[in-house]
Amino acid sequence: MNFRARRPRRSRWMLVGIAPIVAAAAVTWGLSPQARAQSTEDVGTDATFVLVAAGDIAEQCTASDPNCVHPKTAALVQEINPAVVITMGDNQYDDARYQDFKNYFDKTWGRFKNIMRPVPGNHETYDSTPLAGYKKYFGSIATPKGKTYYSWDKGNWHFIALDSNDFSGEYPLTDDAQTDDVELAADSAQLKWLKSDLSNTTKGCVAVYYHHPRFSSGPHGDNKDVAPVWSTLVANKVDLVLNGHDHLYERFAPQDANGKASSKGPVEIIVGSAGRRLSNPKAEHSTTEALLKKYGVLKLTMTDSTFSTQLIGTNGEVLDRSPTYKCH
Repeated sequence: MNFRARRPRRSRWMLVGIAPIVAAAAVTWGLSPQARAQSTEDVGTDATFVLVAAGDIAEQCTASDPNCVHPKTAALVQEINPAVVITMGDNQYDDARYQDFKNYFDKTWGRFKNIMRPVPGNHETYDSTPLAGYKKYFGSIATPKGKTYYSWDKGNWHFIALDSNDFSGEYPLTDDAQTDDVELAADSAQLKWLKSDLSNTTKGCVAVYYHHPRFSSGPHGDNKDVAPVWSTLVANKVDLVLNGHDHLYERFAPQDANGKASSKGPVEIIVGSAGRRLSNPKAEHSTTEALLKKYGVLKLTMTDSTFSTQLIGTNGEVLDRSPTYKCH
């Protein structure tokens, strides 16, 4: 695992580029419900469909190296043949520069780029200009509405892609002021957009994905910086949350805002197992239902009112199988 020194925390009053973000958000909030609904991309109306999701993907290696994993997980995606591929950040290591995307990620997972719905992880911010390589490689796929967070619909499902770097102090600052990231998240334009987006969807099932998990039994542990996000998801009866960041696989029972088992909360699944060298888990949470140090991708089967998941290992074996969950 590659650990980086945490970037300085931001002052809520002196964020880089905050004025354009707030202005753009204000324009969106001013739209009618009909116009806001039209601003969400619809990628199909199939009642039942299959997705693949994973994060922490491409090391700087190729298929000529037998220890290189991302070509093997890409082969799994090819075999599953999903309608959409979701990536939960740290798509390319180590600093996610454009040329590295072209040299490594593009040669394996890049074949699914036309059906991919990505989000950035902390490694995408390590480029000399944060997110430069990520944005150049993915183009409008990563910023369909001009932001690194967006939403899209398929069938009776509403999907929300968040940039959790915004809540976790990963972006560089212009001052040395210190602000608690929980306070920052609660005051962010992205969180306000999230609340508006959730209140305006007409779909019966909702999934949200971003890089930094609220709860984890991996080395990074629980992330309180995204607590305002998690509380928002619980309050809005979100069904499924997908994360990366810790290089392992963990599936939780539905949890409330405090991480206690509750049928009213979302199911959280960490799938940081698509290629980056794996991490050793710590003691599992009381709500952990599966915790594996195994490479693989998550296959999700979605219907109008349910979802179920399987972790598919690099040898094609089903390593974990969830129950069938009903949407809230």
